Order: sequence, then C-alpha cells, then structure tokens
Amino acid sequence: MFIQSDEISEHVVYPGIPRRNLDFAELLEYAIKGNEGRLASNGAFCAVTAPRTGRSPNDKFVVKSSATEDKVDWSKNQAIDQETFNRLFDRFADYVHERECFMFNGYAGADPKHQLGVRVITEFAWHNMFIRQMLIRLDKADLKHHRPEFRVICMPGLKCDPSRDGTRSDAVIALDFQRRIALIGGTRYAGEMKKSVFTVMNYLLPLQGVLTMHCSANISAEDRVALFFGLSGTGKTTLSAHPGSRLIGDDEHAWGDNGVFNIEGGCYAKTIGLTEEREPDIYRAIRFGAVLENVMLEDDRDPMYDDTTITENTRVAYPLEHIPNAVHPSMAGHPKTIIFLTADATGVLPPVSRLDHNQAMYHFLSGYTSKLAGTETGITEPKSVFSECFGAPFLPLAPSVYAEMLGEKMLKHGSKCYLVNTGWNGGAYGTGQRISLKHTRAIVDAILTGKLDDAEAEQDPAFGLSVPRNVEGVPSEVLQPRNTWSDKEAYDRAAKELAAAFRQNFSRFSHVSKEIKQAEPKG
Repeated sequence: MFIQSDEISEHVVYPGIPRRNLDFAELLEYAIKGNEGRLASNGAFCAVTAPRTGRSPNDKFVVKSSATEDKVDWSKNQAIDQETFNRLFDRFADYVHERECFMFNGYAGADPKHQLGVRVITEFAWHNMFIRQMLIRLDKADLKHHRPEFRVICMPGLKCDPSRDGTRSDAVIALDFQRRIALIGGTRYAGEMKKSVFTVMNYLLPLQGVLTMHCSANISAEDRVALFFGLSGTGKTTLSAHPGSRLIGDDEHAWGDNGVFNIEGGCYAKTIGLTEEREPDIYRAIRFGAVLENVMLEDDRDPMYDDTTITENTRVAYPLEHIPNAVHPSMAGHPKTIIFLTADATGVLPPVSRLDHNQAMYHFLSGYTSKLAGTETGITEPKSVFSECFGAPFLPLAPSVYAEMLGEKMLKHGSKCYLVNTGWNGGAYGTGQRISLKHTRAIVDAILTGKLDDAEAEQDPAFGLSVPRNVEGVPSEVLQPRNTWSDKEAYDRAAKELAAAFRQNFSRFSHVSKEIKQAEPKG
C-alpha cells in the first residue's frame, strides 16, 4: 500500500490506496520506526546509503525510442530499448504493490510558466523526506490542482539481475522521456532522485527554448545576479550561500526570457570538514527538517563532519527556507556575472581568470574539473575530467545545444565571465594544498562587486587567460600558480600536459567557430 505525503484530488490513481497527508514530522516517525537512520542532536535525520555513497553513472540509461532517437546525444547517454524498460517497469510495479511505500507530489521549476508536476514514490520514508525538501513543495490548496507529468519510482531494495534485466549491475537508473517515468533501483543514494529530475528538465526545457544549467545562483548586495557553474565538490553551494548575498539556489537552474529560476526547492550540500566558522549558513541550516547522508554521529549524536569512515561524500539536504537570505520565489533577472568553478587537481590553473566571449564558450564546452572523492561510485581521490557544460552526466541533448543557448544569452545581456579554480596550488593533489576558502571567497567578492571587470591583468603563458594582478585579500603570488610551486620545471611540465589534454579533448568539437577554437591553450 502507499502512504501519501501530500493530498491529491485524483479519484483513480492507485485503487485502494489510503490517502493521508503526512508532514515531515510524521514521515520522520515512520523513518525512525523503520530503523532507516537516527536523529542527530541538532534535529536533523541521519541515514546511511552504503555501499553506494555517490551516483552510479554507469548504471544510468535512457530509453531509445522514436521520440528520442534524433534528440538524445547517444554518445554520452546509455541507451535501453522500450521492451527492456517495460519489463523493468513491470518488476518495479510488482515490487511496489507488495509493500508500504510513500508518495510525494510537487514541482520542479520555480517559474510557473515552466513548472513540471512531479510525483515521487519511495520505498523509504527518509527518501520521501529528502525529495520533499529538494523539490518545490505546495500547500494543500495548490495540491488539489496538482497533476503529475513525470513519475519517479525509487526502490532501493529492488536488485537487478544484469542477465535478466539488461542492466550493468544490481542497480539501475532508467529514464523514459516518452512514458515520463524514471526507475531507480538497487541504490540508497538519494542524490539519484534529484539528478533524475534534473536530467528530465535538461531534456524538456531546452526544447522549449529555455536553457537549463548545472549551477548555483545568487543576487549580490549590488543587485547583480550571478551564476556559479561546476561539478559536485567545486564549491557551488558553499560560494553561493554567502551572508552578503541572497540565495536563489545551489545546484540546478534555468534561464528563460524573464531571467533565471531555480529548478529545486532545497539545497544539497557536502558536509565534509563543515564548521560554523567557515560556512555559517550551511552549518545553521542543519536542523529539524534537514536530512544528513553518511555522516557519522558521536555517542551523544553530535555529527562528526570531519569523519570519512563511510565516505568523503557526506551530504545534507535542507529546504531553501533554512537559509535566512534565500529569495522567495526563487527567481531573478538576467545574470550579469557567470563563474565557471573548477577544482584543478593538477595545481596548474590560476585561482581566477577573466574570460572573453570565445574563451567562455571554449571553457564551457570543455568543462574541465576534477571529480572529487566519493561523488561517484569508485572515485577515491580527485580525478581530472572534462565534463561538457560542467554537467555532462545530466545532459541528454548534445552539449552544443546548451552552449549555443548560453552564448546567445551572454551576448544579449552583457554577462561577464570568469574561471575560478577552487582546487590545488603549490603542486598537484598529494603535493600541493587546496586553495584557501578564504582566498576564494575574496576572489568571488571582487567578481560580484565588479572590481575585476576592468582590473589590470597579465596573460597566463600556457593558457592565454587574463589573470588579475591584484585581488584584495589575496596574496599576489597566489594569483600566479607557478609562483606557488617550489619546483618551477615541474610546474612547466604539468602546465604543458594539461594544455595538451585540453586540446585533445576539444578536438571532438569540430563544428565550433574558428574564433572559439583559437581560444584553446597554446602551451
């Protein structure tokens, strides 16, 4: 049977299902009774997702059908045929009807013009708590008019058999854009639900002329809207949740004719090394209503944010309302500032660079960063990757679709673009040190206030980037990474290797203009 976390007005959805309106506290009671986790001393609920403590990209599939065959980029998305998906769906349906499950009805997309009605069915109460905080919640009056346009069914206890189910392991994330259903099985990692919804929006909205983006967004004290692109662990949540700015959202946004809007209703932050001093807004957001993942608790149930016993990818989900300066509704005007965040594990890229339009397109298509430990299954230390548009795992369409839309909007609205390295300096990972959050915050503050727009700069010899000579609050030698390496020759070798990797990766984009191609590193 199903237990519903929100009222619905449909008379025939699942016959015989009792309709109950469970609030967060009631769901929490079910989660505790079911031994799904523990309540931390700060009031947050803490669950463990092991053995899978990050996303499982190799287990993600998209149905290849007549509706998607000519739209989806099959070079980056694993195909599954309709018949195989239908068999999986039948297994999920049988599994669901044999047990008590939980249902949530809400929306993806803060802009009413582009909202998607979503229904999520979960095996665990805590998963329902999680998605309730991550999507856009509705009051009872609005729920009476809610109609689900896409369904997500998350059953961690359903284990796949590759020989029977056509999967690669006992886990599966399968999306059917035509039937508008997502199936998630064999993994407790709650992030698969939010990223499945994001993948759906990345398919639907661009076809309507709306750009979807893997980025955080805020509004500075000077009323400048800023976007922060980056993969997990590069600092999107940390840098956008700034006491001096108003938060629009921390991870998933869209840019339409009227400006940017949040796709979600909550935040999903990494908690490793979290302290109130370093990240006060996030630290204080962890209270009743928040859901912790894979965070160890002391005997007195205090969270141990430095503990990596389970994973380095410890997480917390909380509603936007837990951030005191969040924007409601989470919509804003057109961004004047765009920041590409990269966690460079080679220690080569400058902490900040100013990009012209062609460089911005080059680096957006390149999407260079490092996957950090724990963010995906099998990642145990930083690994350099190129992830188109800083979000390749979630992009069903070709990268050029998103890049062309971004380029057009930047030109139309005069957006300035910067590349900010939140990774290493003084050497590569294992030798150098992670760039100080204090210095990164000073850099971002200078960008958001416009101080670096026309600041004196020098060209990086290897990458041709415009590097500011001075940033208030940052030692000048830190701005040029070669100065931070004790072995200058080792830096030169590493810079040449990374530049060559950029060129080799970008050779795939033969269709781009000569001007964008010429923005590649020369070193």
